[in-house]
Amino acid sequence: MSFPRSIPTLFATLVAVALTFAATAPAQADAPKAGAPAPAFRLQDQSGKWVTLEEQRGKWLVLYFYPKDNTPGCTTQACGFRDDIFAFRRANATILGVSVDDVASHSAFAKEHSLPFSVLADSGKQMSKTYGVLYRAFGLFEMAHRETFIIDPQGRVAKHYPDVDPKGHSQLVLADLKKLQGG
Repeated sequence: MSFPRSIPTLFATLVAVALTFAATAPAQADAPKAGAPAPAFRLQDQSGKWVTLEEQRGKWLVLYFYPKDNTPGCTTQACGFRDDIFAFRRANATILGVSVDDVASHSAFAKEHSLPFSVLADSGKQMSKTYGVLYRAFGLFEMAHRETFIIDPQGRVAKHYPDVDPKGHSQLVLADLKKLQGG
């Protein structure tokens, strides 16, 4: 029995749509809302140095989660923050990137792209779970969804970006940061 050509095409399309939704299925609770205390963390950066939320008190923090080192979107996003680093520093803001990749992967990624900020290794996936960004891709492996949080100097979530387009994201965050600071 042979099927018309349109049935296999339709089937392939339905499978692709199903995989798209499966790739974005959250693996844990909701992200912290604006005004809520930012969940504490303690992770190593690309050089093996431990970084905590408590160390960020008194300054603004841009905490961005991304899926995977050295992938096109993640590289675009990281390089955007890199290129705008002086504007963020003038705004008294620290940038921290986070993915579930390990320290060695982050070390190579940061070196290759000359990243002037810490990239935190959440290889245990606890921080990604706590911030509500961990998802199971294709039902096979877990990674961080591309989301960003601006955390105020008192340690509260000031703004959450649940759906991030890596291109131009740094500029959007910088503009919103200035609004939040009243400037």
